[in-house]
Amino acid sequence: MPSVVIVGAGIGGLSAAIGLHRAGWRVRVLERAEEFAPVGAGITLWPNALRALRALGVELDADGAGVGGVRTRSGRWLARWRWSELERLAGGPLTAVSRARLHGALLDALFDAVPAGAIRLGTTVTEVPEADLVVAADGIDSALRARLFPELPAPVANGTTTWRGIAPVPRSGVPGWSNSWAGAREFGIVPLGRERVYWFAAMPAPPGETHDDERAFVAEHFGDWHEPIPELIATTETVLHLDIRHLATLPASYVAGRVALLGDAAHAMPPNLGQGGGMAIEDALTLAAALADTGDDVPAALARYDRERRPRTAAVAGEAARLSRLMSIGHPAVTAVRDTATRLLPASLMLRSIARWSRWPAPSLPG
Repeated sequence: MPSVVIVGAGIGGLSAAIGLHRAGWRVRVLERAEEFAPVGAGITLWPNALRALRALGVELDADGAGVGGVRTRSGRWLARWRWSELERLAGGPLTAVSRARLHGALLDALFDAVPAGAIRLGTTVTEVPEADLVVAADGIDSALRARLFPELPAPVANGTTTWRGIAPVPRSGVPGWSNSWAGAREFGIVPLGRERVYWFAAMPAPPGETHDDERAFVAEHFGDWHEPIPELIATTETVLHLDIRHLATLPASYVAGRVALLGDAAHAMPPNLGQGGGMAIEDALTLAAALADTGDDVPAALARYDRERRPRTAAVAGEAARLSRLMSIGHPAVTAVRDTATRLLPASLMLRSIARWSRWPAPSLPG
């Protein structure tokens, strides 16, 4: 069996390990962390991501959210739509889960398929390992990307900081999926089934600035917004702080010799489209399908992977960056035009613009 070393055991790395094992490769995963522990808050999985997971053999339920939309800080709706309409335009069901649940589902699928020794924790990789194929899935600060593409600019901060958390469902019941705006500030509410709610807050802030009590800081800036925002903040045990960074310049190729860049190592993007994780899962499935189809011809498979993935992910990353820049503009005149346009335009136009990336046909794998 040909051998592959996958650097990084995040969502993209584990997806690649599952897919490449099914494609007939002997898989080894190297992860820097000393142990697997829940990291992050929630993740949105659009139909393209769910299709890719299903092709990898990982099934996750999709729970409809009833209604969704955009609101002001006072709770007035600027746009509102039925969940069924969003799913129709997106080409299938979509959902959100905790990152811990998705990571656990991927780990379970991988542990069921490969020997326990195939995954090595506490292993930092700075040089290209020996193998027939190496997958660099080591994140936005990829050491392998820096080694292979030293001329590529480092990730940049876009001036926006986010805070994220998971709270119990508020007393008023399961909320709809919504984004609330006030100038350059934004608060998103995403139900995770019937018992928990993922939320995120975003606003311009200097990168690297932290606070002794992050939850108190969020409450100071968002605690007077409409319900259930104050309750969600108050009932969250752990609030995560993250400065938004992305690759403003993508690599000219996602392949260098026998190494393939995957996920954030290739195309780290702002989270405004909710497609970062989905693109990593798509990468993994596309790479596995290319290798399954070409057999021992690794160069041909990697060329196909680069040809299929780079245009799509560059387009999604570019659109996410444009949305991020728009949301970070706090000038009253600009935000007034944005809010008015959101209120007056048919909701279907907004839905089409964000859902069009979801109509991606997932390739199939052997078995």
